[in-house]
Amino acid sequence: MILVGEPSLGKDEKTALAEVVDANWITMGSRVSGFERAFAESHGVAAAAAVSSCTAGLHLALAALDIGPGDEVLVPSMTFVATANCVLYVGATPVFVDIESLHRPLISIEDAARKCTERTRAVIVMHYAGYLVDRQAWLDFAQSRGLLLIEDAAHAAGAPGAGTIGDVAVFSFYGNKNMTTAEGGMIFAREESVLNRIRQMRALGMSSGTHERLQARAPLYDVTMLGWNYRMDEFRAAVGLVQLRSLRKWNETRRDLVSRYRDVLSEYCPAVSVPFGNAVEPSAYHLLPAILPAGSDRKAIMERMRDTGVQTTFHYPPVHALSFYRSRYPSGPLPETDAFAERELTLPLHPKMTNSDVRRVADALANALCTGRADPEASQ
Repeated sequence: MILVGEPSLGKDEKTALAEVVDANWITMGSRVSGFERAFAESHGVAAAAAVSSCTAGLHLALAALDIGPGDEVLVPSMTFVATANCVLYVGATPVFVDIESLHRPLISIEDAARKCTERTRAVIVMHYAGYLVDRQAWLDFAQSRGLLLIEDAAHAAGAPGAGTIGDVAVFSFYGNKNMTTAEGGMIFAREESVLNRIRQMRALGMSSGTHERLQARAPLYDVTMLGWNYRMDEFRAAVGLVQLRSLRKWNETRRDLVSRYRDVLSEYCPAVSVPFGNAVEPSAYHLLPAILPAGSDRKAIMERMRDTGVQTTFHYPPVHALSFYRSRYPSGPLPETDAFAERELTLPLHPKMTNSDVRRVADALANALCTGRADPEASQ
């Protein structure tokens, strides 16, 4: 089975985990702080805060920026549900925004402008599939309206410029991401005071950390703000340090595979299109979204492809259409999002794949659509 996504783990990660066991310090310590420094440096920023998940990071971002009851936050509906959930965690209201188009499924700045009200405090932009939103356009949008700008960079680890657009940016290290710590996330903030607040909030609002108290003669602490238990542990940080060393190489492999997909799909499945056609557009190439022909039976196509050993999925069921949100936060029509959600099919993309795997996927898709040609090499 060619999987949609697959982590790259090996002996170096095993060694790093064993070293944590031997060191006998498993909560936040030198590996967490080292991972924070290394990840920040790799993205060209001064500092970062590691957390237990990207979801936790988005929650902390909103809380640290004092977004709360009475506030509205613009969010894309074409995203994972956590993006919107975090707005509810702080008592604010999510307002769903359409995407630009089928071929550029990023949050639409034009629709965002239409959705702004006097209660709008912030906008969360999501770098779908690893492709970055337009930096200057969104900076101008936020600054001209006095809005806070938050990057959901869950798909964008290692993408040039990722994490440097918003007031706060949050990355994910979930198991299907470009690099993984199993669960985990990382936060950047433009203002040092905001990042310091996030650091305290991730540890229950306590004024000192466990490692600091170990070194102190009198291990005292105070709690000066509401916080949560969103810390990263040494095991995850140790894996993250190993994974980070390969991130650039893995992203380059993903880029090459995406280029190969475009060539092969245009030959085998000319009725299928791949969004983001600009080859110079900055990306981490996290997903390979394909747009099926209008009227396609996606479920049947997915089943046929699975029968030939190719896993597929779709990203995502739009949040505004999920039962919880549909009944509580009706959004009105989001035509581009709905069209994309109906026709998008996510094809396998990860660094363990080869060009032969790409041909096999394309051949399986062509046969599932009943419009393609068989490729003898792909079936060997």
